[in-house]
Amino acid sequence: MMIRVAFFAEIMIPDFDGASRTIFQLVDRIDKKRFEFLFIYGTGPDQVQDFECLKIPSLSIPIQQNYSMAIPALADQRLKKKLQDFNPDIIHIATPSLLGFYGQRYALKNQIPVISIYHTHFVSYIDYYLKHFTFLVGPTKKRIIQTQNKFYNNCDKIYIPTNSIVCELTKMGINPSLMQIWKRGIDNSLFSPDKKDHNWLQEITGNRHPTILFASRLVWEKNLKTLIAIYSLLKQQNILFNFIVAGDGSAMDSCRQQMPEAIFLGKLNHHDLAKLYASSTLFVFPSHSETYGNVVIEAMASALPCIIADGGGSADLITESVTGFKCKPQDAAAFVNRIIHLLQDNRLRKEIGHAGLQFSKSIDWSSLANTYFEDLEQMNRTAKDSIIKFQVG
Repeated sequence: MMIRVAFFAEIMIPDFDGASRTIFQLVDRIDKKRFEFLFIYGTGPDQVQDFECLKIPSLSIPIQQNYSMAIPALADQRLKKKLQDFNPDIIHIATPSLLGFYGQRYALKNQIPVISIYHTHFVSYIDYYLKHFTFLVGPTKKRIIQTQNKFYNNCDKIYIPTNSIVCELTKMGINPSLMQIWKRGIDNSLFSPDKKDHNWLQEITGNRHPTILFASRLVWEKNLKTLIAIYSLLKQQNILFNFIVAGDGSAMDSCRQQMPEAIFLGKLNHHDLAKLYASSTLFVFPSHSETYGNVVIEAMASALPCIIADGGGSADLITESVTGFKCKPQDAAAFVNRIIHLLQDNRLRKEIGHAGLQFSKSIDWSSLANTYFEDLEQMNRTAKDSIIKFQVG
């Protein structure tokens, strides 16, 4: 019997961000002989492949450039009709947003199990968003924690990418029995040291100096202040290097002004990004607000040695001095010391890169997707058994 899954998400655009890439790794592996999916979303194409879809009106989010939020109240009757006709067995909700809570209320009312993937550690962003209104930081964090706890504690299963995030969420008040470690995979055929192309990189830099790479959205919650400080300290050293920034965002103009000799490439497609990882010398990533850190695992899969912040979910990806190095998030000098050390030690750089590559090969999207679909089947069986027991009783 086909299992019907109603999937609620804010954005359904492949490669839009880490959350979207995770979603489409699942979408691309749906077995249409086992599952029927209905996608309900705000931003995206009118049609997602050949699945049944309902697009909801959205409004842009001022504090997050390029992001928007679906407003289910503007499509309430269409939503109710669609859900009634589809009659889902499982509800998947990507985000505790207005649309997410709408889907959860429908699920609770109709006793439908809910699964969610924890994509974004929103509470870690508040210090950046409200840096000029520090008196609001505490109350805002409290409100976000209350809201997310209400949402996640009403789910039946929550996929969390790292143990660090599980510990944080448990301390915040989310029931640990609902959480299950479910990492993020990597496509080792896309991100690979085989994509190395030094001639291509030289066309960008104009030289063959060592290249230090940062790749991410350029928003302040990625700890760009420390990135700028790293750049400034490196410029004071008597070494030749290129500093490349891949990605765009609301902080790009300010970053350009404060890192005038850095090379800004904007947002790259996956093909060029893979070449950039494989062709660079080191990857530096001071963000400590990550739920997982897709760019870190992409760099590791490219055998690119990583120096990252010891904080957030991405810290769980690195074994200190084995698969990379971790520094205190605000300690730019520590980052620079590690950078110089690796630039001067070719053997260590190769060892770290190789170890990171081997770790990346242990994370496979196909096995993660199989776990997800098997869990959907188990949740459906459990729900049906509960209904039968209730009816018999």
